[in-house]
Amino acid sequence: MDLKTAIRTYQFAERAKSELIVGSQLTTALIQFPLQEKPGGKRMLVMVLESIRSELEFAYGDTGLIEFKKAIDHLNEAISLTESMELGAASERMSRAVSAVTTAAQAAWDTLKEHELL
Repeated sequence: MDLKTAIRTYQFAERAKSELIVGSQLTTALIQFPLQEKPGGKRMLVMVLESIRSELEFAYGDTGLIEFKKAIDHLNEAISLTESMELGAASERMSRAVSAVTTAAQAAWDTLKEHELL
């Protein structure tokens, strides 16, 4: 990975990882919502997850790294599961997305370390 791509990848991956963790926490929190609040909570959560997906799509478009594509695929599954209110499974897919972006971040980290930037 060239240095310019490593810098962009690391920035994208760290931001995506943070957003995905928040999305996962919100998914888990929705489980505890009172029944009458779940529909509104679900709509809001899906909007948040779609926003995260847009960020991942931008990262994938800019870097072309397959790890970002994998994260998008896992997040698409999580969104679908959230819409079906299968929140435990959705949270698990979010974890897979976090793993994918962590892999991208690690590859970038290695390149940045080789160039003594970290």
